[in-house]
Amino acid sequence: MRYRSHWLTRVSPPKVLIFGFLAIIFIGSLLLWMPWSHQDGVDVSYMDALFTATSATCVTGLVVVDTGTTYSVFGQLVILVLIQIGGLGFMTFSTLFAIAIKRKISHQERLLLQEAFNQDTSEGILRLIQKVVIYAFVIEAVGAILLTMAWAGELGAVRAFYYGIFHSVSLFNNAGFDLFGQISGPFSGFTSMVHDHFITVVAGGLVILGGIGFLVISELLDYRQRRRVSLHTKVVLYTTGWLILAGMVMLFIFEFANMRTMGSLSLVDKLHASFFQAVIPRTAGVNTIDISQMVQASQFLLIMLMFIGAAPGSTGGGVKVTSFATMIGAVIAMMRGKEEVTMFHYHIARERVYKAVTVTFVSLTMILLIAMFLSVVEHKQPFLDILFETTSAFATVGLTLGVTPELSTVGKIIICATMYIGRLGPLTLTYWLTTDRRPVKRYYPEGKIII
Repeated sequence: MRYRSHWLTRVSPPKVLIFGFLAIIFIGSLLLWMPWSHQDGVDVSYMDALFTATSATCVTGLVVVDTGTTYSVFGQLVILVLIQIGGLGFMTFSTLFAIAIKRKISHQERLLLQEAFNQDTSEGILRLIQKVVIYAFVIEAVGAILLTMAWAGELGAVRAFYYGIFHSVSLFNNAGFDLFGQISGPFSGFTSMVHDHFITVVAGGLVILGGIGFLVISELLDYRQRRRVSLHTKVVLYTTGWLILAGMVMLFIFEFANMRTMGSLSLVDKLHASFFQAVIPRTAGVNTIDISQMVQASQFLLIMLMFIGAAPGSTGGGVKVTSFATMIGAVIAMMRGKEEVTMFHYHIARERVYKAVTVTFVSLTMILLIAMFLSVVEHKQPFLDILFETTSAFATVGLTLGVTPELSTVGKIIICATMYIGRLGPLTLTYWLTTDRRPVKRYYPEGKIII
């Protein structure tokens, strides 16, 4: 124990998170590579197993082989465990185990948890971890029960229960893995359930709850006692609501007459399909209509929604809705000639505005560079498809226009690295690469440039 503590004190929190996720991906890839993880008569290369393990651990959902028809029950359970660990974080489970055996949590481990959950302080972090685990398991259990009830008549009680658990965990953790390739054909997703409004509401609810973050869920559950919520919760809920509404309206307009997607659906089905596809880019990765058959305006809209992503401290990715809201606030403040960014009568600190700008700029730069290199490797694919796939991987969404299953080995490696970077976050990698972060005491005179 002393050795472990001494080792942790020498390693920064970002490094532990970076190499911890790598270790989980490596172990998962070995398990998925084993013959007993595959369906009878199916052979999976190590590259495909590594890709699946990376996608599951990074809760993305991009796949090069269909999950339901390729992996056995054991392989599917390995994927499920990877999704749960990736969604809640391996530090959450290690901390939970330490609490169970009544081991004292060190200061360095608290810093790790603070980094993993994107908190400003380690105070109260253990109580937050306990709440996270309870909330997650309760929500997943309720989701599993509702989905089991919906599928019991068609699939039978046992299979419906298994499907309910798998898809509830996958949806809440915004992973996007599904098993319906066994029923509707490989890579079919939820397309056979476009008319099932109960499924779209339950699945959409699980995605939203997983995407708003555990801090927001905690504050909403405590609202009756506290009668107030933090600025963070207000911004997350307000921005999430507007993004879903705007996405739903725009998709409804763009796809209304598209016979390859929603054109043949009834008005109610179109509304439900539009709602579901507006929610899904919050990094869930399942779909009830064929994304590849959408008009380009809809596909580009999904790219923008995927780039924004979910909330901080959630199971989702992207630059986060708070960064997006802060950027919008900064633009509005500049247009109004104000020096301060305000939201809900609160002043936003300048360093947080800088952080939002940094996260957005670094993320956008990474996506464009990766898409550029991937377009060289996969030169036969249209650039919009490449950009869509890259954004989906970076934002850990899992939606695809059909490019992923056709990737070359080099392309698979690039997408694996993109999912990994997107799950950890560009700032985590930046902090790790920054060796000297001492404050600079040198001051320079003000300079002016023309904008």
